Amino acid sequence: MDDNELMEKMKVPKAVAKMAIPSVISSLVTVVYNMADTFFVGQTGDPLQVAAVSLTNPIFILFMAFANMFGMGGSAAASIAMGEKNEKRMKNVSSFITYASLAVGCVFAILLLLFSRPILNIFGANQQTYCYAYGYLFHISYGAPFIIWSAAASFVVRSEGASKEAMIGSMIGTIVNIVLDPILISGFHLGAAGAAIATTIGNILASIYYIWYFVKKSSFFSIHIKYFQCKDKILKSVCSSGLPTAIFSMLMSLSTIVLNQILVAYGNEPVAAIGIVFKANMFITFLQMGLANGVQPLFGYNFGSGNVERFQSVERYTKKCCLIVGILATALFFIFRVQILQLFIQDQKVIHYGVSMLIAYMISGPIIGLLFVNMNCMQSIGKAFPATILSILRQGLLLIPLLYLLNFCFGLNGVIYGQGLTDYIAVILSAILWKRCRKALGKNQC
Repeated sequence: MDDNELMEKMKVPKAVAKMAIPSVISSLVTVVYNMADTFFVGQTGDPLQVAAVSLTNPIFILFMAFANMFGMGGSAAASIAMGEKNEKRMKNVSSFITYASLAVGCVFAILLLLFSRPILNIFGANQQTYCYAYGYLFHISYGAPFIIWSAAASFVVRSEGASKEAMIGSMIGTIVNIVLDPILISGFHLGAAGAAIATTIGNILASIYYIWYFVKKSSFFSIHIKYFQCKDKILKSVCSSGLPTAIFSMLMSLSTIVLNQILVAYGNEPVAAIGIVFKANMFITFLQMGLANGVQPLFGYNFGSGNVERFQSVERYTKKCCLIVGILATALFFIFRVQILQLFIQDQKVIHYGVSMLIAYMISGPIIGLLFVNMNCMQSIGKAFPATILSILRQGLLLIPLLYLLNFCFGLNGVIYGQGLTDYIAVILSAILWKRCRKALGKNQC
């Protein structure tokens, strides 16, 4: 099928389905990957180990901040170089991504190993959870270089048009992690530490696959050290393009730390519960995020070609889909909220806290997709700054003060509504900003 037919002529529902379904599947694979550790640790029946995984989750989010910065920034720089047919610069970019990722990963590994106690204290670990949290941190720390590079490499590989190969690399890490989790956590009785070992091994094998791809399969990229350089604006172009995503992930890590610090004052069970709820609620959020992200090329193409009517048709249809999916997914989770939590753990105190938390997190489920569509619309017409501001507000500048305020005013029953309320504010702001930026469909400024 001709790409122009898909972008220009195909009926909007069919075009949206063709673009969105692979993206949704990819998003759900990410959800499964993120759920795996919490799910299998939960099968031990020990809420302290579940709490330990929840407490150390900000570390993994921080790894992803740098992986996304190098990966998305590198993908953008590589795509530009490909369009310019500058093969040497493409090799420079891929080599820079490789060694920058490995270097940052090694720095993380050293810092985590040297300062594990103060780091875990900041994260909210107490006398009961420290041992389990340290076991997870220790084994995830030496995996840092591989975790960061394998994730970054998948973006760069995709920029070459090798989406299948990028997907294979991601699936290797996911499948290996899911297979090893029950073996190491329950079979070898390693608990939370086993989850970290499984994650590290999965990413090492994914890294080996990407090494094979760059050495044997890639037509344009290279990871040879001779191509590594920071000059010719490679460092600036890569990091500046990926910085908004990195800031978003860093703030997510910070807000998770703040939330855990607040919750640990109420006991380890609420910390364990929020870890499960956060992963479970990802299904609702990522389902709509995948749908919105999948149609972004349709937005960009039709804006670039000046087809405003088709742009708006895609926007309207995608928003309807997000609302329908959001309402159905939220209703499903509400009806089976207890059963969903019981999939992860059987501890009644954790389930008691988890039910209230899951309801609180789900209140934004029906409408969160509208935020992602509005943000993608803004990015597609070259207005990335408002979208970046929304991301920063949602994960940090608005959420963190709100968590403290709700905790002060209403205690635990208030703080669990922080994310949901923030999401509603972000959706409203996104609608206002997008209404202003719509003018760019006919003009060149917002």
